[in-house]
Amino acid sequence: MKRLRLNVVTKLFAATFVFVFLLYALILIGEKFFFERFYLNAKVSELSQAMASFPDEYAKLPPDKHKLDKLVGTLMNRTDASIAIVDEQLRPLNLTPYFLEIKAANKNQVITLPLKEMKSTDLPEGLRVGDTITIDGIYMDENNRNMKPIRIARQSPSTNVSENGLTRVTAVISELMLPSQRRAHNPFYQDSLVADQIGPWLTQQYDEITQMKSGSFIQRKWTDPWSGVNYAIVIHRFSYQGGANYILAVTTLQPVSDAVSMLTSYSLYATPVILVILLLLSFVFSKIITKPLVTLSHSASRMANLDFTELASIHSQDEFGELSRHLNTLAGKLDQTLKELTNANVTLREDLAHKEKMEQLRKELIANISHELKTPLGIVKGFAEGLKDDVAHEKRERYMDVILSEVDKMNELIMDMLELSKFEAKAILLRRQSFPVSEIIDRVAASFQLQLANKQVRLWLSLPEEINNVWADPRRIEQVIVNLLGNAVRHANPSSEIRITGTRERECIRLRIENEGAHIPDDQLTRIWEQFYRVDSSRWRKSGGTGLGLAICKHILDLHGSDYGAENTVNGVAFFFTLVENENKGGNDNGSEKE
Repeated sequence: MKRLRLNVVTKLFAATFVFVFLLYALILIGEKFFFERFYLNAKVSELSQAMASFPDEYAKLPPDKHKLDKLVGTLMNRTDASIAIVDEQLRPLNLTPYFLEIKAANKNQVITLPLKEMKSTDLPEGLRVGDTITIDGIYMDENNRNMKPIRIARQSPSTNVSENGLTRVTAVISELMLPSQRRAHNPFYQDSLVADQIGPWLTQQYDEITQMKSGSFIQRKWTDPWSGVNYAIVIHRFSYQGGANYILAVTTLQPVSDAVSMLTSYSLYATPVILVILLLLSFVFSKIITKPLVTLSHSASRMANLDFTELASIHSQDEFGELSRHLNTLAGKLDQTLKELTNANVTLREDLAHKEKMEQLRKELIANISHELKTPLGIVKGFAEGLKDDVAHEKRERYMDVILSEVDKMNELIMDMLELSKFEAKAILLRRQSFPVSEIIDRVAASFQLQLANKQVRLWLSLPEEINNVWADPRRIEQVIVNLLGNAVRHANPSSEIRITGTRERECIRLRIENEGAHIPDDQLTRIWEQFYRVDSSRWRKSGGTGLGLAICKHILDLHGSDYGAENTVNGVAFFFTLVENENKGGNDNGSEKE
């Protein structure tokens, strides 16, 4: 079964989605199971810090209940908790932390706000010092200073309070202590629990509480049996006037419970939407992150296939951009190295081919030399033996002529071989100079007059006067003309004609030597320039020659950079070559010849 291959985009997408989803799930689990505990610990820590500083402030107060009420009210608003102070027998002090101090008819009065009979909605919103209010209530003392409020309003109601036995007072607030707006739920109800419900609970915990050390804290969780709301209780023991006292703080946990419940309900609706958004963001994120990596992967794949034509196009200033630049540098160096290796391999193949060719030529040269020397040596040996056997006197002269002739042929062969070896070893340097090529042709033609006459061959020269001097080595060019003309004479038909013509072509002079004789097979026209190669080896001794003349001509013409060749004509064969005119020479490159 073929294994499924996942690309990096899919892997990163899956990893990102799973990671973020697990993180989201952990957050939901934490909110469900740990957020309420965290809130409780944070709230208890806050209450403990505030309660730890209370004894010092309490000890500094003068014996004035109103001052104590104000201190407790301030602490309740700051900590969002209901506060009670109990003595060593766990009996609560009578505290009325909320009040309105008003000024009416140049007389100050304190309006105590009872915890049990009032609700937050009974108070006008936003009461501040300096506001004018109307209070309907009942005085609780003979001096008409302590009023129990029944109704508090900013404006005077239209009803007649005397019918209900109430007293109406319109005054300006000079001081107040009210539950702050940050107090949760109904602070009056929460504060009344300290007297109604928490008191009996304290009695049940009497042994544990009374055994507390001074300055210590205990924390408990309590549930209101009537409302079912959970509360946190923090008790702190402190010393006051030589006796043990306790400060009790009660704070509701209902806000966090409501928050957890609301978050749980919200999560049920938000989770599907969040999952969809998470899928989209994970996909986009994986595509963005892996795009340069995929580009680098494609570039590396092309490099693996030795394709360096397209480089990675990442220009960011980060690790991907740096990797892209290094990869492009590597590609350039690999491309250059491969080209160098390819060129080296081509050169090596050429060298090996040349070496094999040279080895083959060496073998052929040895075979040809053996063959070329075998015949004349055999002739010399035969005629020498005849002389040794004391042949007739009239034959001795002819025998000596034959021996000398064969020795001359062997000497000519050896000299040509030495000349050819110098060319092949690149030991020949040309001595170029400007000279009229027509003079050399005339001189060479004059030297062949005897051979031409013996074969009754006519020599026809056609060299226009406008032909300029050529830039070449005159000695080597004369050697070429001698070899080509000698070759034309040897293979010309008796009573035929040899033509030497010259024409101007662009910046060169083209010389052509044509005879009338047997054609050269087309497939051998290029091989005639090889050493010891003969078209008809059965007639070579009759026609003369060493078989090295055209090979020497080839090397000389190659050194001159000439265009040369051979072709069959209607009646025979033509050899041609070109020489640079003197006025178009590229410079004087005279050199010496290594002999």
